[in-house]
Amino acid sequence: MEKLVSAKTCLKFLQVMPQAVSSGGLGVLAPALQMQQVRHRQTKHWKPEFKKLRRQKFVKIELPNFREKPEDISKEEMRSRMKERGVLPPRPWMERPFHISCTGGIFEAYVPPEGDGKKSIISSSGAKQKLEFLEKKSKSLIAVRKIRSYDESFSSDQFGAEAQEIYVAAHTLMAAKEKYKIREYVSERCYPEMMHNVKDKTIHWRFLQSLEPPRVVHARCTEVITKENQFAQVTVRFHTQQMLAIYDRFGRLMHGSEILTKDVLEYVVFEKHISNEYGKWRLHDKIIPDWLPAKQPSPITYRLIEDVEEEPPKELSAGEEPKPLEAGSEQPKEQLQLDTPPERSSKPTLAL
Repeated sequence: MEKLVSAKTCLKFLQVMPQAVSSGGLGVLAPALQMQQVRHRQTKHWKPEFKKLRRQKFVKIELPNFREKPEDISKEEMRSRMKERGVLPPRPWMERPFHISCTGGIFEAYVPPEGDGKKSIISSSGAKQKLEFLEKKSKSLIAVRKIRSYDESFSSDQFGAEAQEIYVAAHTLMAAKEKYKIREYVSERCYPEMMHNVKDKTIHWRFLQSLEPPRVVHARCTEVITKENQFAQVTVRFHTQQMLAIYDRFGRLMHGSEILTKDVLEYVVFEKHISNEYGKWRLHDKIIPDWLPAKQPSPITYRLIEDVEEEPPKELSAGEEPKPLEAGSEQPKEQLQLDTPPERSSKPTLAL
């Protein structure tokens, strides 16, 4: 049976053949092997099954003509090329996208009744406050209904407990000076106000207990730029017992006490971007009523530098002469000032 051999095998055999002739061994090799030259295409794949898939691996790209100048191309040709490639024409102005994550303040802020937390419901003033609260409740109910259209799990009765957790977490992180973690619990407007003047101070803050359960007293919704971009604000009333002590950088007590506890009545505003699916309720602001008396500023400690007053030089009378100095004694300052020539002296001298 004839054997087919490649060109490489033939070349090797031809290289060996002269040596075999010289040694007389050609008669042994000739009957053992019959040569037949077969051509093989080196570029052809050994397995032609997946020819189509192999062809799809390579993508032919039209290379641009780099020698072509943009001035030589007409507007119609440029338009057709851009339309073919799916490229939009450039605009003469520059636009940058921006994200509004919170509002700039409180819209339709809640006005706390004067003497809240001190007057009983049984008294006439307390009953009047309760009546005013019921009158303002209608707008809040409409706002709560709109919040529920975006967030079905929202409940004004259960939101007080959730708001208290956010309130405690935000103030704990503020005392610990966690400037990155606190951003999850406070809005971008509230962050600089909470972290202002915290540097070089030690803050000890503790939430002790709630004297009254937190409750929602006010709710409002507003749109920003478009009607679909909705923000919700809920005001929660907190009547709690807290401990606060602030120390300066030298360890001196500036405000509060770690021993005494105080009853705190606050109206805290929480905000949420309800149009955003991943929006969160965050602490936005605190309402400070106008009738509240102003607080006294904390004492500021600073280093006192005493100014040393220099004694003026003694004036000599017209007939008085300066006393000669003894050996080893120091020359007084007044004499040094008199001995210096007037053009070189830094201070004016007395003319005798």
